[in-house]
Amino acid sequence: MANVACNEIYATWPLETLRANILAIQSLTLNRVFTEWYRGQGYDFTITSTTQLDQKYVHGRNIFTEISHVVDEIFTTYITRPGIRQPLFAQYNDGRRTNYPGRLSQWGSAALGERGMNALDILKYYYGSDIYLEQARKVSGVPTSYPGTPLRTGSTGPDVRRIQEQLNRVSNNFPAIPKLRVDGVFGPLTEESVRIFQRIFHLVQDGAVGFATWYRLSHLYVAVTRMAEL
Repeated sequence: MANVACNEIYATWPLETLRANILAIQSLTLNRVFTEWYRGQGYDFTITSTTQLDQKYVHGRNIFTEISHVVDEIFTTYITRPGIRQPLFAQYNDGRRTNYPGRLSQWGSAALGERGMNALDILKYYYGSDIYLEQARKVSGVPTSYPGTPLRTGSTGPDVRRIQEQLNRVSNNFPAIPKLRVDGVFGPLTEESVRIFQRIFHLVQDGAVGFATWYRLSHLYVAVTRMAEL
């Protein structure tokens, strides 16, 4: 998601503009996934990398920290409206070369952000006043969903053990992360390992495993595990 956003918008835009655009990007993507629109047409893919139809993805491109942080913050949130089950098919355009009614204008949203509008108000400006934000209850495709409350010093149990196992595996590829005893107890050494992980991956260095750290670690764990299997 951060890759697409870095191709679609500018990291220098106001924070609320970034949030609004990333929510639109996520909602459009999730709508394609939820409705299986392309597969219903007989294709063997879920979404394209064509801006005329969907959104732009460039493999291996640089990711801007400002955009990455927003994606980490809200990446299970999407736009919807009363009476529909699926995420809103939140179409958008650049607002300069193309500008259609009912679609978010990327450059127009930058101007609204400069005027002090928050992300939801920017989205309502383009998609209508009845839209609202929903959050997915569970994120699939990672080993285990976020437990709902941050893990920190003093926490115990299987979720802590899982974090310790994942940190140990990731440390094979990122040796600055110290190895841990997998005992299910979130002590000072686990906190130190978490802080180093957060520093390496440009997360808030609070030593706790909150929403953003949990999913960044989970996704990275999946990635390095798959690379080892190749």
